[in-house]
Amino acid sequence: MSDQPADLVDGPLAEIVVDLAAIRNNVRVLRGLVGVPLIAVVKADGYGHGMVEAAHAAREGGAEWIAVATVDEALRLRAAGYGGPLLCWLMLPGTNLERPVAEGIDVTAYTGAELDAIAAAAEAAGRRARVQLKVDTGLNRGGAPRATWADLFARAREGERDGSWKVTGLWSHFACSDEPAHPANDRQEQAFRAAVALAEDGGLRPELLHLANSAGAVLRPSSRFDAVRCGISIYGLDPAPGSTPDLGLVPAMTVRTRLGLVKDLVPGDGVSYGHRWVADRPTTVGLVPLGYGDGVPRHAFRPGGPGNPDNTAEVAVGGKRRPIRGSVCMDQFMVDLGGDPAAAGDEVVLFGAGPDVPTAQDWAEACGTISYEIVTRIGGRMTRTYVDSEERRS
Repeated sequence: MSDQPADLVDGPLAEIVVDLAAIRNNVRVLRGLVGVPLIAVVKADGYGHGMVEAAHAAREGGAEWIAVATVDEALRLRAAGYGGPLLCWLMLPGTNLERPVAEGIDVTAYTGAELDAIAAAAEAAGRRARVQLKVDTGLNRGGAPRATWADLFARAREGERDGSWKVTGLWSHFACSDEPAHPANDRQEQAFRAAVALAEDGGLRPELLHLANSAGAVLRPSSRFDAVRCGISIYGLDPAPGSTPDLGLVPAMTVRTRLGLVKDLVPGDGVSYGHRWVADRPTTVGLVPLGYGDGVPRHAFRPGGPGNPDNTAEVAVGGKRRPIRGSVCMDQFMVDLGGDPAAAGDEVVLFGAGPDVPTAQDWAEACGTISYEIVTRIGGRMTRTYVDSEERRS
């Protein structure tokens, strides 16, 4: 017979709790700050929060547009009943564009070849396509290189005249907006303004000009143009740690589970694979039943050298932050409880919101990464649960 609580046995081993009210709140805050339409980015399954649910919450909070990366993501949103303005931008040669064109999805073109494929899709769908053009202003990732802008704009105007599509947007993406003093920001904004002028000279009149991502939207008002694209910030995470003012954003994700085991250690006991941590005092450790198979970074614990402390993420147990001890395994890791009373079944919060609870940013700093990666990669065997704190307060 198990000595675990019945609700633990019958419920999920671990869960990602997403507060939809937090997403609505964050969108309202950001929309009020920027003063222009907000494009809520819900790619990568809503940065781990759930694409469909995040999209609906963002729209309820005042987002005028939804954006995703891939055609498949856009089609999944349409299939789930989202019928509003929708942008996608990432496709490979040979991607079937007939369905997104037929569904009224804004597709993005970087090249004349992509415009040719969109023209063929529009003819097959029997519908004028909605096209946005992306220019590379210095990120040197996706987008049309500057040397090709004139030809791209000429082809785009030709397609407008022959009825293949309407150019609904012109956009680009910052490389360094989380570093507001970085000179690349000025250069990119100047380049984007040059692209806008060149497009207008070619006869294009896009409905939306957009450059700013979350950090640009908050920190660089001159880059807001006709709309801003907000991703990480709508989930309540800081797009530029150390630079962003306190806006009242609320983290929407809490990751929680329960201790599976508590045991005593004596000095000299090593913990987990490789004994990368060895107890130097009597203590207790608790087993957390999550690991890198669930998206917990293995480098959430990195041992220090002589005179250097360990670099470790923390969890919350019993109202205190508890450091990870030893290697994160595929299914589990250990935390130091410091001898405090604890038992199997006690709640563990990896990150979330609230006093004495680590944030996703805390985890990012401990792991040498960004909060985007922490929330997007988490999942694995966890159950995602949705709550609405506004409903509880009403």
